[in-house]
Amino acid sequence: MIRLRAIIFDVYQTILEVGPPEVEPEEGWRRLWKRYFRSGPPFSFAEFQDRARQRIAEEHEEAKAFGIAYPEIYWPEVVASILPDSVGALDAEQRAVFLDDLAQVERSVRLMPGAEAVLTELVRRSVRLGIASNSQPYTIRELQRHLPAGCPLSRFDTAYSFWSYRNGFSKPDPHVFRLIGARLRAEGVRSAEILMVGDRLDNDVEPARRQGWRTWHLSSSEKEGPPGSWAGSWEALYARLFQSSEVEVGG
Repeated sequence: MIRLRAIIFDVYQTILEVGPPEVEPEEGWRRLWKRYFRSGPPFSFAEFQDRARQRIAEEHEEAKAFGIAYPEIYWPEVVASILPDSVGALDAEQRAVFLDDLAQVERSVRLMPGAEAVLTELVRRSVRLGIASNSQPYTIRELQRHLPAGCPLSRFDTAYSFWSYRNGFSKPDPHVFRLIGARLRAEGVRSAEILMVGDRLDNDVEPARRQGWRTWHLSSSEKEGPPGSWAGSWEALYARLFQSSEVEVGG
């Protein structure tokens, strides 16, 4: 009998599906500036992206010089360095909302089809839930906005969660998984009782397996695994967790 006592989720393309933006990015960029600053943007969205990539590359190079193999930037600082006058004029809450809206300029997110039923059932069964995500502050807001009522963000324990922007490094660094595993081990949860759910073999599945965790790979990409609909993958996960006689799920 396999006992699963803790389930750690990736966020993007696992809990949240990432899709194209609602409007063309340059138009969304112009609308963003008109909404917040009542003026046109100082340069195009393409130029903003170029400046952001350059700033991120510089920070990554600096971090790697200190021995950080998989560095993570802090997006609010990157944006502030590119738009110091505009972003600096906003108060803390306005900046947070602006950065959230900025993220939606180049993509949209929604809850994965089929995820609501699984997450709600996991909460009902009092399973320890955590998150291991390469993320930024807007990730928190997106989860708060899209998670179902039966599984709010507060049900993901901060002790078993890793947000890359808060730590300065990111998956697939093995320290991500060792950190979460150590905290669970302190509560009597063995590595074999932890399940990692993610869409990427390199970032989620393989490093979790190397720590002795069980894994569930969600993918619709032939490069990443057998193709299939996301809804189908979630149904398979639900069946594996709740309908298999070989799996016991509980806290």
